Amino acid sequence: MRILIVAATGAEIAPVVAGLELRSEYAPRLNTYARAGHDVDVLTTGVGMVATAAWCSRQLAQRHYDLALNLGVCGSFDRTLGPGTVVHVESDRISELGAEDDDAFLTIEAMKLLSENDLPFTGDRPINLAPPANDVLRRLRAVDGITVNTVHGSERSIAVVVERFRPEVESMEGAAFMYACLIADVAFAQVRAVSNVVEKRNCTAWKMAEAIRSLGEVALGIIDHA
Repeated sequence: MRILIVAATGAEIAPVVAGLELRSEYAPRLNTYARAGHDVDVLTTGVGMVATAAWCSRQLAQRHYDLALNLGVCGSFDRTLGPGTVVHVESDRISELGAEDDDAFLTIEAMKLLSENDLPFTGDRPINLAPPANDVLRRLRAVDGITVNTVHGSERSIAVVVERFRPEVESMEGAAFMYACLIADVAFAQVRAVSNVVEKRNCTAWKMAEAIRSLGEVALGIIDHA
């Protein structure tokens, strides 16, 4: 099986890469590894949805993959998802995509810029309707996410987005990855570890090391059972 791992930064997947056998290095952002009889390409896109969409689309157009995995950390709006919890983001949306109408927010669907179920949307967002049949992935909690350019860090903005979309987690890349995979018709999963509760910005409460360690353990398990 040929697997593509997509991550924004090398730090988020350092434990994953440490568990792989390096085969070759490609410039500027792609290395090839092996594990459990699989060929594993690791693509580091850089932070944000634009970089993720561009690099994912480029790579998926150049090579066929049996499975694509987006690995990274996320913030949680749901306090039952504590730091270190690993989740499977099955649906995601670009929460800022729309227009302001005075104090109201208009989605692109409300603006009639999106027809129902326009590829790669199911309704008004990318949804993974056919996740890979993987025992490790199946045991993860499935959640709804939002993808943002600016992570939430004020009580007012958090209250607004929670009321508007009821998300459980947020990242800066997830929806872009899902969008690219759905267009390329490749089996995929977005897997993230919670590094912090989404609240008024408080970096001292983040558990980044714990999240990255948990993500690495789960990700290697997914590869081993692929």
